[in-house]
Amino acid sequence: MFEKVLVANRGEIAVRIIRACKELNIRTVAVYSEADANSMHVQLADEAVCIGKAASNESYLRIDRLISAAEITDVDAIHPGYGFLSENAHFADVCESCNIRFIGPSSRAMNALEDKAVSRALAKRAGVPIPPGSEGTVESEQDALTVAKRIGYPVIIKAIAGGGGRGMRVAHNDISLIKGFHTARTEADKAFGNARVYVEKFIENPHHIEFQILGDGKGHIIHLGERDCSIQRRNQKVIEETPSPLIDNKFKKLRDRMGKDAVRIAELAHYTNAGTVEFIVDDNGQYYFLEVNKRIQVEHPITEEVTGIDLVRYQMMIAMGEPLKHSQRDITFKGHAIECRINAEDPFDDFRPCPGRIEMYYSPGGRGVRVDSHAYAGYTVPPHYDSMIGKLITFGKDRREAMDKMSRALSEYMITGVKTTISFQQAVLQDPNFRRGVYSTNFIEQLLSGARRELIEQP
Repeated sequence: MFEKVLVANRGEIAVRIIRACKELNIRTVAVYSEADANSMHVQLADEAVCIGKAASNESYLRIDRLISAAEITDVDAIHPGYGFLSENAHFADVCESCNIRFIGPSSRAMNALEDKAVSRALAKRAGVPIPPGSEGTVESEQDALTVAKRIGYPVIIKAIAGGGGRGMRVAHNDISLIKGFHTARTEADKAFGNARVYVEKFIENPHHIEFQILGDGKGHIIHLGERDCSIQRRNQKVIEETPSPLIDNKFKKLRDRMGKDAVRIAELAHYTNAGTVEFIVDDNGQYYFLEVNKRIQVEHPITEEVTGIDLVRYQMMIAMGEPLKHSQRDITFKGHAIECRINAEDPFDDFRPCPGRIEMYYSPGGRGVRVDSHAYAGYTVPPHYDSMIGKLITFGKDRREAMDKMSRALSEYMITGVKTTISFQQAVLQDPNFRRGVYSTNFIEQLLSGARRELIEQP
């Protein structure tokens, strides 16, 4: 058993990891930037070390400072959370070279899934469907035009690195392709330090469905079912649920097929620890591989609720060399779970981030309600990082009950001092198409452009 773990992250995921460590009687070390000195994860950890200024590249992205903090505090392992360095193979290598366990996939697995273009090639080897597109990256606008001519418009230009919808542009003709190619490269270089992009066929109105996987160091890999992440804004997830209403209502046989494909890709990459295999599905039930997220996901709590499995705890057990305690046939699913991401953003001003001091904070509760957050009354939301301040998760015996609990919980969630997306989440939960489970990745765009905009008017 680890005696002490350093949490190389911030916000709600740092709090989540610290809680799991406490339940395992593992001492924790928080690292923080100057902007996060009063953050909840700093207060909950057994020890805390300041690693730099507010900017991420001066703190949470500094491998040398993280390793120094780990050595000074004499930890056994580092948990990277999600974002920042969580998918950085070099960071995992440095940890191992310093005799510090990295709580995540091995650098070998991360290198096998180095970027989205490499992952596409691996999925193709595994016999898993991928969208038509370029063979590897495209280096010039002429190369991009050649690919688009071969596969036909619309196409999407994608950064091979990173995520969160950055470095992605859809093109419907040559002019928009040329513009999108350069814009995506510039954005990707700024966000990830890697300007390389590739081009693939854009599937219109798709459903975004991902499978949670777990792999131990003994070669055993399982999946823990799917999550439907189709409610998105600018390719960033807003609401997730499990099981997927699309699969439950129309394509039940896909669950087994996609789950097996997810495991097959992970096996080919010799994957270890927690990860997510992402797919898109069209209205006809044809699915395509997107990418592998080599870390714990923001939306992992809904999988925990329907399976009863603590994924962060499992991450640490795997990192300590323990084998999986579940086989695929041991995994059962009970009920339905939904997660809403609560962001400090103004939904009436194009979702502009709204940092500032939270004056009042009251989180909902009751049976079947879970809140993962680092916010509290008096906390100042800094402008330097992601605007998410909490995740609201509800669980019910079926989808209707989970939705009803979510509507009630959102109405109880009170945050003043900063603008939040709570009212917008309430509008989504009231929409008849969402309640029927009939939606795709363009749902929010349609909601905002339609006559139902009045639903998100603030009281």
